[in-house]
Amino acid sequence: MGRVTERRKVIRIRDGAVSARPDTLVAEEPLEIRLNGKPLAITMRTPGDDFALAAGFLVSEGVLGAASDLLNIVYCAGATVDGSNTYNVVDVKTAPDVVLPDITLERNVYTTSSCGLCGKASLDAVRTTARWPIADTPPVRVAPELLASLPDRLRAAQRVFDRTGGLHAAALFGEDGELLDIREDVGRHNAVDKLVGRALQKGDLPLSRTVLLVSGRASFELAQKAVMAGIPVLAAVSAPSSLAVDLATETGLTLVGFLRGSSMNVYAGEERVI
Repeated sequence: MGRVTERRKVIRIRDGAVSARPDTLVAEEPLEIRLNGKPLAITMRTPGDDFALAAGFLVSEGVLGAASDLLNIVYCAGATVDGSNTYNVVDVKTAPDVVLPDITLERNVYTTSSCGLCGKASLDAVRTTARWPIADTPPVRVAPELLASLPDRLRAAQRVFDRTGGLHAAALFGEDGELLDIREDVGRHNAVDKLVGRALQKGDLPLSRTVLLVSGRASFELAQKAVMAGIPVLAAVSAPSSLAVDLATETGLTLVGFLRGSSMNVYAGEERVI
């Protein structure tokens, strides 16, 4: 899809001088995710890698765990009243033996924002549905110096950010620091879903020897997605939330925040940071 950016007229004021000029903005459109024909969730995203986004979202929900769980993903033709295809609705078709979730309002609220459920219920839901318990995986060790080098490498790889200044990014690194994949999106949770979905499609789950770096803060939702994909280390350039720290502590996830320059805070799983 080629709708990552759009042009809009802007009035520019610089040192008292006023001019009109076009500006490049990041595109934001809704994506409806359907599961075997039934509406499941809607997210606001930057178009592109929509199939990976949908697959990654379903990994974080415990529905998909391997490429064999997925039959196909298609854009829904006739998604509008006039029958046109907006490329904003995808339908994920699963293999016959995949156990499907109950599609209810309560579940949809939980899957999109964790609202409506107490923190303990949210923690329990992730802990009990994770396919690859992080505490049981072979130990990964990362040096502080390696972690400190990752934000600059993430920023250098953000191609669309350079044109818009309005995108979040998520990147997967190997434990040796190799950049494995990077995705950009208006929502950092979507960027993570795109990474995880691409890994599912390639048969690379669980991501048990990787480090996930996100621009901005580390919310409960991002920690959840890391745990569900089997990622042992989550690092963020900004602060984590309290519930993200609680989830990391309970699941064995290493959580690093305020990763800036040579400074960082390790909130959980410090045994992986050499």
